[in-house]
Amino acid sequence: MPVTISIADYGVGNLHSIRKALELCGAQPLIIRDMSELMEAECIVFPGVGAFTRAMKKLLPFRERIVERLENGVPCLGICIGAQILLESSDEGDSQGLGYLKGRVIRLQAEKIPHMGWNSVDSEDTLFESIDSRYFYFAHSFYGSPDEEITVGWTDYQTRFPSTFRKRNVVGTQFHPEKSSTSGLRFLRNFVEFAEACL
Repeated sequence: MPVTISIADYGVGNLHSIRKALELCGAQPLIIRDMSELMEAECIVFPGVGAFTRAMKKLLPFRERIVERLENGVPCLGICIGAQILLESSDEGDSQGLGYLKGRVIRLQAEKIPHMGWNSVDSEDTLFESIDSRYFYFAHSFYGSPDEEITVGWTDYQTRFPSTFRKRNVVGTQFHPEKSSTSGLRFLRNFVEFAEACL
């Protein structure tokens, strides 16, 4: 039985790419527009285009309950802004984040912003197993800076920044696996297999 993955539609970004990619990886993705339905989700994906404050607007009323679910082991993948909202706060806006991860989202220090295009991820995490090319697609001006020792992937863009972090069953990626060709699909397949093993 394929794992059912609830993709949170908090009003930002295009959800078609991540839904299609998860289907190709053997999951059963559902678009969730009522955030209260995340309380029953087998697995959660926070997708990745948009602004921090706008993404949090629909999630804030359920913040404590979502964090409780993540603490209880529900597998979750946050992508780009979806990874950033897992932290406590952001330089991008004045809204608080979910706060599951301790730390803050900070502005990328580089001559050319946003960081957009293909770049490599340096990681030994098992989610990168069987991925020959470690190049993934990025599109961001901010990145998550966890206070905890949970960073499992790094990327260089004039500065070295955390591009993948992992705490319990929760994974955050600054890159977009759904836009990263075969490498991204392999990463998502690894996540789907991981999520199935958690159930």
